[in-house]
Amino acid sequence: MTSLLAFTILVGLVGLERVAEMIVSRRNAEWSFARGGVESGQRHFPVMVALHTAFLVGMLVEAWWRRPDVPAALAWSMLAVVIACQAGRWWCIHALGRHWNTRVIIVPGTPPVRRGPYRVLSHPNYVVVVVEGVALPMVHDAWITAVVFTVLNAALLTVRLRVESAALRTLPVAQPAS
Repeated sequence: MTSLLAFTILVGLVGLERVAEMIVSRRNAEWSFARGGVESGQRHFPVMVALHTAFLVGMLVEAWWRRPDVPAALAWSMLAVVIACQAGRWWCIHALGRHWNTRVIIVPGTPPVRRGPYRVLSHPNYVVVVVEGVALPMVHDAWITAVVFTVLNAALLTVRLRVESAALRTLPVAQPAS
């Protein structure tokens, strides 16, 4: 199997993982709305979906078009980072449980989650997205996609973090465990 074919399979697997995320997200959204959940940031959500879809397609187009000669050390090290990112992403999803969503939906009166990676960081999933935005395309030296996605994602995250932080401020302050 060529490295380009292996990369294509990897990106396909990541795409399937995104489909799994959307299924979990839809289920969690229904749960949240059934409990009075309020959604914020609906205007930027289609942009986020388009950017993340273009990211997956873009790195494949770039890899097949440029056909770079990828050093094994680069490919394997970036693959390790991508695998760590998937683990980190699912750790975030597990920690938030029913509150995890690709959209910004807050169930009024529920305390903010402060377990798992959320004990240390306010938005650990976005750290994963940023790291993966570089690592995944670099598995096959698709550096143009890595740079373009990073810049566009930074712009999107400034909007997303502002919306999400404002929504989270409406939750009650978490009480320390006794």
